[in-house]
Amino acid sequence: MLTWLKKPYQWMGSSIDSPYADHILCFLFYLEAIFFLPTDPILILFCLARRDRAIRYATIATIGSVLGGITSYYIGTALWSYYGEQIIHNGTINYILTPSRFYRLSELFKQHEWGAIMTAGFTPIPYKAATLAAGFCNISIQALIVGSIVSRGARFYLLAAACIIFGERINGSVEKYFNLILLATAILIMLSAWLFT
Repeated sequence: MLTWLKKPYQWMGSSIDSPYADHILCFLFYLEAIFFLPTDPILILFCLARRDRAIRYATIATIGSVLGGITSYYIGTALWSYYGEQIIHNGTINYILTPSRFYRLSELFKQHEWGAIMTAGFTPIPYKAATLAAGFCNISIQALIVGSIVSRGARFYLLAAACIIFGERINGSVEKYFNLILLATAILIMLSAWLFT
């Protein structure tokens, strides 16, 4: 089950001692903030393999993710600038989201921008969907950056701390139940995308 998905993670696990491992980790978390790529299992693999560097890995993951979130924000801003009106007045899209509802939701997003970014950054709600929508709805870039640093940092440092504290006990479990963990992560992302985007 999910063998084809497990191989990239196994490759990442085997490259932990590579001189480019930190750069690869940062780049993957950058991509995770733009595309739907479950990266938490990669951070867990890194932190369990080198618990002495777990905080370093959490920091790298946070930096990559926040930079990716900023990129996603500006992609959303560009989409709105060039195609926004066409998108929200598209007949097919209007079956799901009418222009009036979009503007209402956009105002709600702006009113609760801190809560929206913090929630998306910390929970399984797709962070990339929130950052893209943030640019599309033109919320404050300051709220996006600060909210992302706090929420993504909290998420990744908690994962790192769990690996440091419970490493010996969960190391074997992660390997044994890796497919289940990956499947559960993917399902949570897809379910959250369906519910909240």
